[in-house]
Amino acid sequence: MSFFKKPGPPRWIIAGLGNPGRQYEYNRHNAGFLCLDVLADERRCKIDRLKFHALTGITDIAGQRCLLCKPNTYMNKSGEAVGECARFYQIPPERVLVVCDDVSFPPGVLRIRRKGSSGGQKGVKSIIEHLGTEEFSRIKLGVGNKPHPDYDIADWVLSNMNTDELKALRAACGGACKAIELIVAGEIEQAMAKYSH
Repeated sequence: MSFFKKPGPPRWIIAGLGNPGRQYEYNRHNAGFLCLDVLADERRCKIDRLKFHALTGITDIAGQRCLLCKPNTYMNKSGEAVGECARFYQIPPERVLVVCDDVSFPPGVLRIRRKGSSGGQKGVKSIIEHLGTEEFSRIKLGVGNKPHPDYDIADWVLSNMNTDELKALRAACGGACKAIELIVAGEIEQAMAKYSH
């Protein structure tokens, strides 16, 4: 009998959304990437394998094997990578968790949703199109709203956060990582009550 049991395939996809490339690293739109980096650091896992149009890594969370996924497609086509991962591993939408930025909330604010529309977030919109449903969970990280109504939203989400905003976002990412563990464990209501604020 072998003591080394071969690990099974991932049962969850945790997708953090952003744009690849150093020039986008600290953009508001890259909050999902930053959060996945925090999660990977906590779990001593690398997200460095290029598969399914994404950088991927595998880790165990709450006893479940999880694929960490940073789409390499640019934000508007995030669904190509997430959809491909889901089809390959036969993971249903209810075991897909998306982490993304949200301009409706100030930096440091965290919102958890069981399902719903894209709310204008283009990466989430693309995932809805590729999965064919809105029935997947998401963690939204506040990145602040544009400073005045005339400011172009595309320019705003591609602008860098300042030091205080990044500090607030990093604190929210810590809460998001704890929420991810609860959600994967099937405790989304508890995650919402404890970390959605």
